[in-house]
Amino acid sequence: MRVYSDLGIDPVKAVEAALRVPISSGGIKATGNYPGRARHGDEMRMDFAKVISLVPGTHRVNLHAFYAEPGKKKVDRDAMELSHFQNWVDWAKSQKIALDFNPTYFAHSKAADGFTLSSADEGVRKFWVKHGIASRKIAAAIGKAQGGVCVNNHWVPDGLKDLPGDRWSPRARLAKSYDEIFAAKIPDEKLCLDAVEPKLFGIGSEEYVAGSMEFYSSYALSRKKLLCLDMGHFHPTEGIADKISALLQFHEGLLLHTSRPIRWDSDHVVLFDDATRAVFHEVGSGQAWSRVKVALDYFDASINRIAAYVIGIRATRKAILYSLLTPHRELAQLQREGKGAQRLALMERLKVMPFGEAWEECCKRAGVPGESQWIKDAESYEKKVLAKRA
Repeated sequence: MRVYSDLGIDPVKAVEAALRVPISSGGIKATGNYPGRARHGDEMRMDFAKVISLVPGTHRVNLHAFYAEPGKKKVDRDAMELSHFQNWVDWAKSQKIALDFNPTYFAHSKAADGFTLSSADEGVRKFWVKHGIASRKIAAAIGKAQGGVCVNNHWVPDGLKDLPGDRWSPRARLAKSYDEIFAAKIPDEKLCLDAVEPKLFGIGSEEYVAGSMEFYSSYALSRKKLLCLDMGHFHPTEGIADKISALLQFHEGLLLHTSRPIRWDSDHVVLFDDATRAVFHEVGSGQAWSRVKVALDYFDASINRIAAYVIGIRATRKAILYSLLTPHRELAQLQREGKGAQRLALMERLKVMPFGEAWEECCKRAGVPGESQWIKDAESYEKKVLAKRA
């Protein structure tokens, strides 16, 4: 790794810094039916523990509200509380990791028409407002239990398949609903870090999405909330990397969701590709590591589920390390001096640097298998555990 030192980069410090950046694993929209799906919370936690053992770095786990475990008593979304997630809190403590949270504004009878917080039905709208408030209470309580903030990310599916007759009213109701959610006083509120997530379109909301980028970027800025950028929530040829330096001129922070869209928000397994590297290149270029939260939003149930998690988390961690091994100051200096050829030459040189050595050192320091070993562990777990699930 000595060649990095020639560029003024301390590779050891870069590896150590890469291991410190928390990545919150998650992702729920899955296609495929590969054998071994977790059937209940205990199996899901067992699988997460296996995943964590195969990935270097600081881990968090991203929960959705419908992961609740209320026991035999049925509890609706507006009445959820910390006790319904106590198994997760206890497990996270045993694993020495932290949790993040997400209200689940979908997969419910009161979301059947495609509208939740922006619903014209006041009863439905109020129900989801109560769910949003409940999610904030849960997130704050999780934060208190783990001794640090819990990110609480809000995404709603609200929109229309075809041309709307009124674009204004749903957005006005959406803003009103969020204002009501955030106005409600909750214990330990500072430990709940709220984020709001835009999307270009979705299945059943191809023509109109109430929570667009323009809506949420304005809302987050005016209400001092985190804006979430998901790599799959924009036009297929539109990346989020270029948005980071623009938004962080004005926003205090961002929540970044790594994903891999294939022609739409397909949530394919994240890879160490150009798009993922570009996102963290921008974070590193602006020295904005303290201003971003990193999470995953993908899942592919057509392949080994453990491998799907591990590949995506490792790819995200690789992109973080790659950025930390990039001489951002020198690249900026070459730009200031008008040395375009030299800048491009350095960028190309970085692509053939011995990054693999740095990555293997990252795995070694974290005590996890290297790039050629971990898949064997995943295959063994599949044979011993996943294959036995009906």
